[in-house]
Amino acid sequence: MSISFDKALGIHEQALNFRGQRAAVLANNIANAETPNYKARDLDFASVLASQAGDQGQQFAARQTHSEHITAENFIDQAAGLRFRTPLQPAIDGNTVDTQLEQAEFAKNAIDLQASFTFLNSKFKGLMTALRGD
Repeated sequence: MSISFDKALGIHEQALNFRGQRAAVLANNIANAETPNYKARDLDFASVLASQAGDQGQQFAARQTHSEHITAENFIDQAAGLRFRTPLQPAIDGNTVDTQLEQAEFAKNAIDLQASFTFLNSKFKGLMTALRGD
């Protein structure tokens, strides 16, 4: 009987990968806090989770009805769940990064990353215990 790691580990492997990607996006936002016209972005966990589960029922759909309309793909990356953050108070130079918000989100993401790692670690410990027969 073979062990399926996908079933044994559950969603924690994908969550750990997502949290790592989100940390990179948030760090990029913080690094570009002073860059004119930089638009802050974030990964949406719900959309990534839905795409992993195969739930495609709530995808964003937009039509370009005029040749001069801006395409929706410029604003939303459907595959990655990457979204532009709506600024509470955008800067005069067009930058939408709120440094305090980004730092808070980064700290929250770090806690979530540690929780995902802890859950994944406990899954491996459980598998090791089962394999040893302890």
